[in-house]
Amino acid sequence: RRREELRGGDGVWRSTFSPPFFAPKMLSALQKMGAFAPAYVQSRNMATLKDIRVRLKSVKNIQKITQSMKMVSAAKYARAERDLKQARPYGEGTQAFYEVAEIKPPEGKNKTLIIAISSDRGLCGAIHSSIAKRVRTMMTESPELLQDSRIICVGDKVRGILQRLYSDNIMISFSDYGKKPPIFDDAVQVANAILASDYEFDKGILLYNRFKSVVSYATSEQPVFSLETVSGSEKLTVYDSIDADVLRSYQEYSLASLIYYAMKENACSEQSSRMTAMDSATKNAGEMIDKLTLTFNRTRQAVITKELIEIISGAAAL
Repeated sequence: RRREELRGGDGVWRSTFSPPFFAPKMLSALQKMGAFAPAYVQSRNMATLKDIRVRLKSVKNIQKITQSMKMVSAAKYARAERDLKQARPYGEGTQAFYEVAEIKPPEGKNKTLIIAISSDRGLCGAIHSSIAKRVRTMMTESPELLQDSRIICVGDKVRGILQRLYSDNIMISFSDYGKKPPIFDDAVQVANAILASDYEFDKGILLYNRFKSVVSYATSEQPVFSLETVSGSEKLTVYDSIDADVLRSYQEYSLASLIYYAMKENACSEQSSRMTAMDSATKNAGEMIDKLTLTFNRTRQAVITKELIEIISGAAAL
């Protein structure tokens, strides 16, 4: 720091900031104000008591939120599990029909329809990202799907992920899904949109998260067949009195049934995953609260000790 030097009357060079330069009264006033006391600069990494107190309060508020969300998810999970037991016959019946009729996609044709089941709500682990990851894997392993595939997104979460990569492949997207438990009318809307799109696909893939237990789920694929593929099956003759209108009606109903079953499986997996995630977040918040409380107590103890030392040192000097 550059200081301007002045020469006093006694011929001694003094700094403008040195105490002898000031008048006695001004010097006394400045000394009382602490102008010449050494400045103690706080360390950059040392948190003050106020900062720790604010952070501790924030973590406690977050813990209350996660604990409340855990309780809400637990109640919704219990209902979703009951609904899943009632919805499984819809999917199992359609799958049994496909297996008995030995319906297979035609060979040499690659026009694919991908139905990705998700929802609009987050804070549920990797439920949504696992569906998007499976779509990316399919596109990477089969590059021809980039040109010969269309994607239907059920839920904003999976649409937001796939929009950045495969915006040209997304044909239809559904939002406002996941706030309430899925019903059969939701599946009917998706099925009607697929049939009304007039997209002639050779094979379809239904992606959803299959519920296994409270702490586990599996990203599963369910084949979906078009009306032409079903009607061209050789084993379909085991069923009597099947004309074109009956087959079309059953195909529409089976498509809606499979989507409804996938929605129920995914909803149960989502609620269980959210309950697990909120439970883990609540525990982590509790651990952070313990650490911050310990840091706060140690910092407060250090401040009190420092003040006592200053008082004792001042008394000893007197």
